[in-house]
Amino acid sequence: MTFDRPDKNLRVIEMQNNKTAEIDFDTWSEMARTDPETFELMRQAAIEAAILRAAEHNQERLRRLQWRIDQERRLAPTPIAACLRISRMMWRTVLAPGGLNDRFGELRGLFSERPDERPASPSLGGRVVAFARARD
Repeated sequence: MTFDRPDKNLRVIEMQNNKTAEIDFDTWSEMARTDPETFELMRQAAIEAAILRAAEHNQERLRRLQWRIDQERRLAPTPIAACLRISRMMWRTVLAPGGLNDRFGELRGLFSERPDERPASPSLGGRVVAFARARD
């Protein structure tokens, strides 16, 4: 990521190691407190740089995910509330049926020697619940 704001005496240059992001917490924290506009520009530039480093076939999915995260931030009344909303969103994805936790279970079963640890076929059945119709 390259971010240049000569008017603020600020320049952020992409790290050579593309696999890890090194963020100076104190610098970012100070920027968020003293110049939220520049902080937001830096945040967006860092996110875009991370998305561009991802495989091309994942970039659209990552942009959609970032949009969802940004909407959670926008809807939250405080930064702590935004953090909690995003954390809940993440845990729903991990623990939901077909989520990351289920995928790990499937992998564990595939590599297990014991048949009782093999993943069960997913249940696709469900019960339809009828709702009363509202009068017009």
